[in-house]
Amino acid sequence: MHPINPLSAVSSPPTAPSLPIIDSDDRYYLRRVFCVGRNYADHARELGNDPDREPPFFFAKPADAVFAVDEGVPEFGIAPHKVPYPPQTANLHYEMELVVAIGAGGSDITVADALSHVWGYGAGIDLTRRDLQDEAKALKRPWDLSKGFDFSGPCTPLVAAARIGHPAAGTVWLSVDGDSRQHGDLADQIWSVPEVVASLSRFVTLRPGDLIFTGTPAGVGAIVAGNEVRGGVDGIGELSFRVV
Repeated sequence: MHPINPLSAVSSPPTAPSLPIIDSDDRYYLRRVFCVGRNYADHARELGNDPDREPPFFFAKPADAVFAVDEGVPEFGIAPHKVPYPPQTANLHYEMELVVAIGAGGSDITVADALSHVWGYGAGIDLTRRDLQDEAKALKRPWDLSKGFDFSGPCTPLVAAARIGHPAAGTVWLSVDGDSRQHGDLADQIWSVPEVVASLSRFVTLRPGDLIFTGTPAGVGAIVAGNEVRGGVDGIGELSFRVV
């Protein structure tokens, strides 16, 4: 056997995942992706949970699960406005969410200072293999493969907070084949964006490039191949795609 040179590359450096920025040629390069669970009371109740008792909790997606749906992922054959139905599920669910892009790092951030760490916002969908998640819950196992699969985070381009401010209200909506499925409001979040940022920063040191999916309102449900999905957050952006 030949010894392995620790300085040699076994594989090529991966392309850094990124999202486009509205009205800019710059891009926002992704570092980590965190998601907040059950951040709308009506959604928590539809899943059989009590939102009045639960502090915010977080799970993660791989950074390369997030992509700009209007660009597609050409290197993997994903055309613009197309999202592949993932393997190993018969119950794929949508969850429309406000996405927060961190621009200034920090830990133990106070709620009062949290928005100074936010660079901007987007609208994204946390796609979920619900049958895998339900099985994992029943067996008290991690959710990783129910949330962190390929192309599970279609997203809009990001918009800078310097341009739009920090929205605390605005409709969060989604339709499937023209039928309204989700219709909530950012004002209905159990934990506001500043509270979410502050809470997460007690667990990890946030850095520029970190994204936070901030939870979804009620109305989540299944989609299948052939469905046309449209959704967005008013004042932030909207997206559309066909499940293929």
